[in-house]
Amino acid sequence: MNGIINVLKPPGMTSFDVVSYLRGLLKQRKIGHTGTLDPGAVGVLPICFGSATKAIDYIMNKNKIYRVELTLGTETDTQDSFGNVINTCEVKVSEQDIINVINSFKGKYLQVPPMYSAIKVNGKKLYELARKGVEIDRNPREVEIYKIEIIRQSKGRVLFDVSCSKGTYMRTLCSDIGKKLGCGAHMSFLVRMAVGNMHIYSALTLEDILYFYKTKQLDSKIIKIDSVLEEYKPVMLNSFEERKFSNGAAAKICGNFFKTGELVRVYSTDNKFIALGEIVNSQKGVFVKVKKFF
Repeated sequence: MNGIINVLKPPGMTSFDVVSYLRGLLKQRKIGHTGTLDPGAVGVLPICFGSATKAIDYIMNKNKIYRVELTLGTETDTQDSFGNVINTCEVKVSEQDIINVINSFKGKYLQVPPMYSAIKVNGKKLYELARKGVEIDRNPREVEIYKIEIIRQSKGRVLFDVSCSKGTYMRTLCSDIGKKLGCGAHMSFLVRMAVGNMHIYSALTLEDILYFYKTKQLDSKIIKIDSVLEEYKPVMLNSFEERKFSNGAAAKICGNFFKTGELVRVYSTDNKFIALGEIVNSQKGVFVKVKKFF
């Protein structure tokens, strides 16, 4: 099996739990997920099989869309509703104040990763240290919020959609919003709506996957590797250049609209996706060299 399944992760399972279940069900050894989703959260969790595991890093770099519920007036040690309450505060902010502060996070900002996260520091995952009661300094990382759309507000709870760059923690965004409002907050609900062009509306539950597997229909649900790399322009090689490229040499291509360093999808003469390539411009023409074979 080579390809990707757009899985709808249920609450109560870790991302690794999903991988373990599918590894056993589908009897696949080469399998991996494309970015941790909190155990209590639900939503899109792309799972890669076979040669598609080589695309994991590229899929992890894609933009994400989340639906988030923020609860004002309560802070927790995990920044979500599963942690211990560490502070409470009366909420005395107006709806307009909330709108203004949430909208102020649009654009780039420096976000400090939460202690309860899978980020490694000196070989140790932060959540492993947090469970031992150890807190260490974390360097802030630049993230970008492309869009925030408030859906509704009700009794200290705010539901909103966020489109953001990779590595953006919704728990921490909620906590930061609460701090800026002066009343504290935590994330009380999270759904990952999309990873790149894979949306929740086409995601398969584990029950769906089991059914399609038993009825021998699962192959039709597998997403092709190149279809999730559509942000890269396609390049087709002729038979001569294809042989060179397959042996690791740079292949000459037509077109003067490519930039040096640009990544492209490389296809064989029979229109089969074979690799991601990197463009090299020289006096002899435009070439593509191998970045990663699939």
